[in-house]
Formats: sequence, structure tokens, C-alpha cells
Amino acid sequence: MFRRREPVPFAFVAEADRFRSNVTPPPRVRLGKAQLAARSLVGLTVVAGLAGSLLFGIPALQPNKAPEKSQQSTASEGR
Repeated sequence: MFRRREPVPFAFVAEADRFRSNVTPPPRVRLGKAQLAARSLVGLTVVAGLAGSLLFGIPALQPNKAPEKSQQSTASEGR
């Protein structure tokens, strides 16, 4: 019925599971409109940067097709 606990070298470890603090944490501070707008703007900037890097980066990663005609200057054709 009762579990026997193993002895521990420190008394506070044995009492830690039944200790309850009577100190309540302070209430959360609500963000103002300026702080909320600033955080939203930073978030949107990060998302726009990631989307832009994908938009410009994906075409650069595509393999290029071999050109049909070799690229030579028109000046060398008359020789």
C-alpha cells in the first residue's frame, strides 16, 4: 500500500515533491499597441525575406539547358 522511499543524502531533495510555494508570480505585462505593431512588422519582414529568397533562389538552382548554338561573337564569323 505505501511505497517505501529510498534514502537520499539531502533532505531538501526528499521534500521537494511535496513543497509548494506560497509566492505567486507577477502578472504578465500586456504589450502596448506600438510594441505589438513593431513585433508584427519584424515578423512580416522576416517572412517577406524568406519568400523573396525562395522567389529569386529557386530559378537560380534550376539546371541550365545546353545552348543550341555556341555563343560566339559575330565578328569571328567572317574569318
